[in-house]
Amino acid sequence: MNSMNELSREKCDVGGKDAVRLGPSEVTALLGQLSDWRVVQRDGIDQLEKGFVFSDFTAALSFTNQVGRLAEEENHHPSILTEWGKVTVTWWSHSLGGLHRNDFIMAAKTDVLNASVVY
Repeated sequence: MNSMNELSREKCDVGGKDAVRLGPSEVTALLGQLSDWRVVQRDGIDQLEKGFVFSDFTAALSFTNQVGRLAEEENHHPSILTEWGKVTVTWWSHSLGGLHRNDFIMAAKTDVLNASVVY
């Protein structure tokens, strides 16, 4: 079993007020377990982002809806930009103003979803 699959099998931790933002070494270690995700910074907030390419808008929209259902199931919601043939998914923990393990779990789940969904 590879690391991405291990992350994708985890459930998001509610954490509440005890949740803490990941430090740089933790981010680097978890990022190494994902494929093609990158950390971007917007307004001083680290976010985890990846673009997915599709054959047309319908396929991109279908993937967007699948990610939306996944987000609802886990109660952790990304920013999703849907374009013709492309979807950009961005995960971060809004309440922490940065990255939490949940974001990496959801990134791994997004990759699994992309690999398994038929469009």
